[in-house]
Amino acid sequence: MRNLKGRLDLCSINTATLGHREPLSLTIDRIARAGFGGIAPWRHEVEKAVVAQIAKQIKALDLIVTGYCRSTYLPAATRSQWVANVNENKAALRDAATLGARCFVMVVGGLPEGSRDLSGAREQVSEGLAELLETARDCGVPLALEPLHPMYAADRSVLNTLAQALDICDALDRERSGFLGVAVDVYHCWWDPALRSSIAAAGEAGRIFAYHACDWLHQTRDMLLDRGMMGDGVVDLPAMRESVERAGYEGLVEVEIFSKENWWRRDPGEVLRTCANRLQTVV
Repeated sequence: MRNLKGRLDLCSINTATLGHREPLSLTIDRIARAGFGGIAPWRHEVEKAVVAQIAKQIKALDLIVTGYCRSTYLPAATRSQWVANVNENKAALRDAATLGARCFVMVVGGLPEGSRDLSGAREQVSEGLAELLETARDCGVPLALEPLHPMYAADRSVLNTLAQALDICDALDRERSGFLGVAVDVYHCWWDPALRSSIAAAGEAGRIFAYHACDWLHQTRDMLLDRGMMGDGVVDLPAMRESVERAGYEGLVEVEIFSKENWWRRDPGEVLRTCANRLQTVV
């Protein structure tokens, strides 16, 4: 396992960690000044600005775009809406290419409103990914499927384990082209009894495109907006990173924390200093 002490260049900050409270240009500068090597911006921030200017700023500061967050949900109640969702993701992939993103993070979506057809939603996801894979290849930006914790199956993602994500990858990308893989997020995967074997399988297939660090608080108060800072929760973070890196992952460690009542209320500089400290001591 790599030693992160003194190596913030191996670490990235997902801009959600700072709560989207400031203009993206200022957030980019903050992250670079704090010494981090990478950034993962969110679409709603980028799309408020001029993509080419954001890309120029990031490049000038020698930051790596570890991922572009995130996809439009794929499942829809009507075919026309499904087509619109796919086309929105194609446009986002083109922006990801402009940014030089190492991957486009796919949070695939839950059940369409009023639906109870879980299998049908998953079929829509697979069909959409098959179409997006062609665009990903054309743009030179890999798709990183991010399984979410099962508590999000209804509204955010019908893709809930790494094993499930890898099955989709194998079905759609048998040749292992390098354009379809997974994002391993601590918050969503730490509980999985098959995690170690799934990480090993993902590594064997060359499909680990991103690694997101945070922690699971023992008394989580909000299933979306109460993630823990690394070291404040129950996850064995060194063991998890060791598994990912043993499987062959050589990319940056990306911090992604949603924390409405805690870290999003703190000064952004304090948040970045804490991230730096924890990455070098407990991750």
